Amino acid sequence: MKFTSTRSILSIESSTAITKGIADDGGLFVPTSFPKLDADLVGKLIHMDYQARAKAVLSLFLTDFTPDELDYCVKGAYTGTFENDVPAPLVEVAPRMNLLELWHGPTCAFKDMALQLLPYLLTVSAAKTAPGRTMIILVATSGDTGKAALDGFADVENTRIIVFYPQDGVSSMQKRQMTTQRGANVAVAGIEGNFDDAQTGVKSIFADPAMKEYLASRNMEFSSANSINFGRLVPQIVYYVSAWCDLLKSGRLAPGETFNITVPTGNFGNILAAVYAKYMGVPVNKFICASNRNNILTDFIRTGTYDRNRPFFTTSSPSMDILISSNLERLLFHLYGNNPAPIRDLMAQLKANGKYTVSPDVLAALQSDFVGYCCDDQATADTISALFREHHYLCDTHTAVAVNAYRQYLAENADNRPCVIASTASPYKFAASVLPAVFDGALPANEFEMLDKLSEVSATKIPAPLAALKNAEILHPAAIERTAMRDFIRDFLNK
Repeated sequence: MKFTSTRSILSIESSTAITKGIADDGGLFVPTSFPKLDADLVGKLIHMDYQARAKAVLSLFLTDFTPDELDYCVKGAYTGTFENDVPAPLVEVAPRMNLLELWHGPTCAFKDMALQLLPYLLTVSAAKTAPGRTMIILVATSGDTGKAALDGFADVENTRIIVFYPQDGVSSMQKRQMTTQRGANVAVAGIEGNFDDAQTGVKSIFADPAMKEYLASRNMEFSSANSINFGRLVPQIVYYVSAWCDLLKSGRLAPGETFNITVPTGNFGNILAAVYAKYMGVPVNKFICASNRNNILTDFIRTGTYDRNRPFFTTSSPSMDILISSNLERLLFHLYGNNPAPIRDLMAQLKANGKYTVSPDVLAALQSDFVGYCCDDQATADTISALFREHHYLCDTHTAVAVNAYRQYLAENADNRPCVIASTASPYKFAASVLPAVFDGALPANEFEMLDKLSEVSATKIPAPLAALKNAEILHPAAIERTAMRDFIRDFLNK
């Protein structure tokens, strides 16, 4: 398996792609071809546990990893770190509506599925490509990636991790998770602005020759834990393959039948992983792309024009408050026949004008696989309430956006296929938004009292990692201007 860039022609191993994170030309690393899941392998995968499925799928992409290296990575990531050692249970909430619960890890969000594995993938990769060098993990987060990356990389040898988040653009629980993170190699700072500002800042720092020279002089190298890193993306492919296997094993899907996948997404990484699973042979009919009020992806799927020249909204589903969907570049590369030339042009238009329009044939290909729906905060709350009332199932705000999109799709289409809906976070991470949707009484003022009330009302258990935050010490209070990100990095690395 070889990897190339979305903006130029390359041929590199997976370990190089994972170590570098982003290509020197600013493009993203993508496979040059996709392995296929033949019937014999699928027959075996159905009867495997999650760890075995992960090793099987990863081995098809990470061909420069030995079986022992993959075994070390997978066991380290998925042993004793997820509730009941079942990382991605598929729960049938209603007929044909299956929620893929991806939040049973240490930070109660789907990012754990990849970010418990990425430190292992990265350290093994770095040993192959940059032995003895310290990897500096630079992260921009809209909430969940930051904590999951901090948790995964804390005190990992030969790594240091720096996380930037929008100071006023994450939930109070997400902020508390990040600012209380322990580890001698971690640094966290809130910045003025939104996630796109943080992400743009991180990308510019990656490409800054002066920063590269500064790191090289200290035998250091940048890498990324954001979904721009293929090492983040490949573990996500696993759980869509696993969900298909669970549908087949349970009889909810017959061999040869297709199903739909609904994903709440802002940066397009989580839904792209599902697309890659389809490229491998998972029989997906439609990808239902769910957006909140920041509905740039809905508009793009419907019109073919991506235009970030619009108001930015802070919503009850903050991890999706994004107007620059980085991973969309990967999908466009494939839709343009793995040709980097039009991608360079589109990304140049986006940088110069804040928008671009794809060709008619690419739009037709996009719409053959995708539909897009969006909803506002009120519809999100109404969906949480309805799902709890009708099925006694408690979901978070991001999952509610996906359920709402799925219901919009059903209202417009007579489609009886099963659907897998990515459930991306514990409802307790967003208790301030979830509780009012299921409880009519006076709301507690304290966020931890909200957790208690939500547990009482729903008869569900508060996740232990969130309950433990109540008495955790704030260790990372820094709040900086966007222009100070480089100085913050240098100050931390000079310690």
